Amino acid sequence: MTDHLAATRASYDNVADAYHELVKDRMAGNPMERAMLNAFAELTGDPIADLGCGAGRTTAYLKSAGCAVSGIDLSPKMVELARRNNPGIPFEVGSMTELRFRDDELGGVLAWYSTFHIPQPELPALFVEFKRVLRPGGRVLIGTHTGQDEVLRPEKAYGHAVSYTAYLYRPELLVGALEQAGLTITAQLTEPGSRPGRGYAAFFAQTPT
Repeated sequence: MTDHLAATRASYDNVADAYHELVKDRMAGNPMERAMLNAFAELTGDPIADLGCGAGRTTAYLKSAGCAVSGIDLSPKMVELARRNNPGIPFEVGSMTELRFRDDELGGVLAWYSTFHIPQPELPALFVEFKRVLRPGGRVLIGTHTGQDEVLRPEKAYGHAVSYTAYLYRPELLVGALEQAGLTITAQLTEPGSRPGRGYAAFFAQTPT
């Protein structure tokens, strides 16, 4: 495991309980998030993997929408919470950079606010790994923070010490990395944030049919 993945895992183990309490009810007040996940659930065939699932918030939402879905997270503490809160859904500890799925096994990959800890040079390989596990016509939905290619190294988050690095990429950089991996962008949504030059973006992409 690389140093940055180890730092990310340790950080989310440290903040898991506080993070879960903060976001566990967020879906109810976020119609845009629900709309994107609903569209993904309707368009995507089973099975679906939720990569960087945290405590299983989005995994459970896809399950409630009728999807056959499982969750994977780097943090053992997050996976422990996910299993406790969602006993009917399979969760496992793992890295999205080295998936245990077979080639062409999945209908869909969700990476909801989980790719922004990946350094830019590793993005194309990450998205190639997403493409590898998807069957022809399989779909990807990525949600992430955006910026002007800033690199953030906070020492504290959610009231606890952290050591991860966050990368706030321009949307066009992420589009380029997805396309470089052989994925076709089918839809894109960007929203401004509270600070100039920062915001949020979601990308729907598809493997060749």
